[in-house]
Amino acid sequence: MSVDLQHFFETYRPSVDEALTDWVSMLKTPDTLKAAMLYSLEAGGKRVRPLLALAVLQCYRPVEEEDLPAASAVELIHTYSLVHDDLPSMDDDDWRRGQPTNHRKFGEATAILAGDALQTTAFTWVAEAGRPASAEARLQLVQELAGASGGEGMVGGQMADLEGEKQALNLKELEYIHHHKTGALLTYAVVSGSLIAEAPNTDVENWRAFGRELGLVFQIKDDILDVEGSLEEMGKSSGSDESKEKSTYPKLLTLEGAKEKLTYHIGEAEKLLGLMTVDTSLLVSFLHYIGQRNH
Repeated sequence: MSVDLQHFFETYRPSVDEALTDWVSMLKTPDTLKAAMLYSLEAGGKRVRPLLALAVLQCYRPVEEEDLPAASAVELIHTYSLVHDDLPSMDDDDWRRGQPTNHRKFGEATAILAGDALQTTAFTWVAEAGRPASAEARLQLVQELAGASGGEGMVGGQMADLEGEKQALNLKELEYIHHHKTGALLTYAVVSGSLIAEAPNTDVENWRAFGRELGLVFQIKDDILDVEGSLEEMGKSSGSDESKEKSTYPKLLTLEGAKEKLTYHIGEAEKLLGLMTVDTSLLVSFLHYIGQRNH
């Protein structure tokens, strides 16, 4: 990790963590529901998505406290998706981020409701955010978040992923799943940063294309880690994709082929960063961090 990226993480991750905890703690909701929401939200996630939004924003201007709600809302969507993804009716996982999954701690009904509450709260945060200042810009962010997280985005990708179990998917079908299940929220994160910054439209669309490449980088690396990673490093058992008979990049291309594909998409993402109207060196470092992580 570069010195600049390390400094960026050390500066803004505590702010994101504190904001997420404080704002959810202030919700007027039953104590058990709030405890379940905070349990998964505070479980030690890397905060990749809100930090991506802030990193893109910082390419244009300094980050301010008013930027945090719109940039951090995506973490609520991501966390809700993990809570639901772990359920017995979905991936049936017992561990997440090194601790028992939400439904193992609180029961299935509470876990479902906690996920529902996290999801809907995210839209409130964007709609009521101080930045971007205009109602029109916040409306666009709400629309972008709904598209990225709903049936045409993450949820659609989850459905395709479930239907793809025990199927021999081709590369195009696998990329569809990953563009939607994983890539949609990562793309939203980088696009949201550019919209909060009121970046030029050409930049916004280049960020969108960058987000799609970044999503593939993230997922291919995840597939590789599912083969090579350990419970200690990843916070969950490795080999879970194989046990569910899911199609993955290593399964489709071999482990070495998956690593070559990872290098290819990192290169494509770097090309898109070169098209921006601002200095994107921080995002180059972020890209390599995602592609080289061990958990």
